[in-house]
Amino acid sequence: MKKSITLFFLVAIISIVSSQSSLDRQKATVQKDTLKKSKIAVEQQENKLDSLVISLGKFKIYKKEAHASYYADKFNGRRTTSGRKFDNNKYTAAHKKLPFGTKVKVTNEKNGKSVIVEITDRGPFVKSREIDLSKRAFMDIASNKSSGGILVTIAVLSN
Repeated sequence: MKKSITLFFLVAIISIVSSQSSLDRQKATVQKDTLKKSKIAVEQQENKLDSLVISLGKFKIYKKEAHASYYADKFNGRRTTSGRKFDNNKYTAAHKKLPFGTKVKVTNEKNGKSVIVEITDRGPFVKSREIDLSKRAFMDIASNKSSGGILVTIAVLSN
């Protein structure tokens, strides 16, 4: 009888210790994951707030049926006319006349997708084109990713 009670307690203690250590490992794993997720969530939330503030503004149509193209990869890292370093992964654009820093909503007329970009450069220097978008902005609204140009509506954020 004493052996069975001792054996019972021994098994109980081993199972408690092993379950406790597995719980600790799970907690450590969960904590690591939640830290990564919360950091990403904070960054995404900041981006959403930024775009939410801009999208709540009023946009005045500047031009319909404008031809838009995108920057070639060779311009990545070069200085723009405004003095800022160009990054093809940001939401920026080049326009011939709009002031630097102007927020512009560019909407693809075929599929209705739109992006909000900031004017940071001059161009395009081709008469038929109205605006040059960064590659990321262009690919976000393009329905045919292999095309080099699309027809867009340009609307300027008015204060």
